[in-house]
Amino acid sequence: MIRLIALTLILTMTALMMQLPDFWDPISQLILWDIRLPRVMLALCIGFTLGLSGAALQGYMRNPLAEPALLGVSASASFTTVLGFYFGLSSFLIPLAGLSGAGISLLLLLLGSGKQANPMTLLLTGLCINILAVAATSLFLNLAPNPFASFEITFWLLGSLVDRTWDHFLLAIPFILVGCCLLLSLGRDLHALSLGVDEASSLGINTHHLQTKLIAGLALAVGASVSVAGNIGFVGLLVPHMMRPLAKHRPDRLLILSGLCGANLTLAADLLVRLLPTRTELSLGVVTGLIGAPFFIWLLVHWHGRLKETFS
Repeated sequence: MIRLIALTLILTMTALMMQLPDFWDPISQLILWDIRLPRVMLALCIGFTLGLSGAALQGYMRNPLAEPALLGVSASASFTTVLGFYFGLSSFLIPLAGLSGAGISLLLLLLGSGKQANPMTLLLTGLCINILAVAATSLFLNLAPNPFASFEITFWLLGSLVDRTWDHFLLAIPFILVGCCLLLSLGRDLHALSLGVDEASSLGINTHHLQTKLIAGLALAVGASVSVAGNIGFVGLLVPHMMRPLAKHRPDRLLILSGLCGANLTLAADLLVRLLPTRTELSLGVVTGLIGAPFFIWLLVHWHGRLKETFS
């Protein structure tokens, strides 16, 4: 954990000070405090959220392929944000539209999963929400009034931290903090659940209460992240697999480690986006996918036996 924190500090200082000609120059101060710092803070918070959410959901589902997008929270937030673009809402109201979509998905998940804590029912409900939200998003993308609106919507859906300000950070951070606190509080319950549902119940774990806190934490944290940065894929799926051996395959220890690793990975990817000599800046979600997919395949090849043993 100490090494992850040290790496976070190094990446943060690199992202802030890179190619800054004179720290004391007024223009450099403006670039540092009003442009780079909110972008770096958002990258750290969103990466921490995605890594933590992926670890919590995989621990609850006992499925190595589980990630926050499966529950439809990201897709719902994306859909209502696209509605904001379609109807011409102001730049400040668009993230609020994304948060409203996350809230709707929270209610649908709570209603669809029922009173009995059943991971399979939760997963199926989330998949239905995800399919419906993706289809609705595609519909409004097709109905966009002009090519410029289509390009703006598509660019946002790919995920990016370009032109994010302190307003975006202050809007998202309360929901991210509450959601992450809910997820971090599940460590002991997830550790007991790794023994099996019956064993966890015999230890006094209320599985329905656990599922409710998980849904609420995911909806708040992931919904807020998507509402200000779009879809940033593969972080929630990849990071828990990277950290699981360091956590000795304990779900409670994995939560904080996955959050720190997710923050580092997202910030490093955003730094790479700024460094690549492309004509236009690549979307952050594209870079995380290009990095994450090959590395995840490598992890599956080398850790297949361990993963099978962990989730059997």
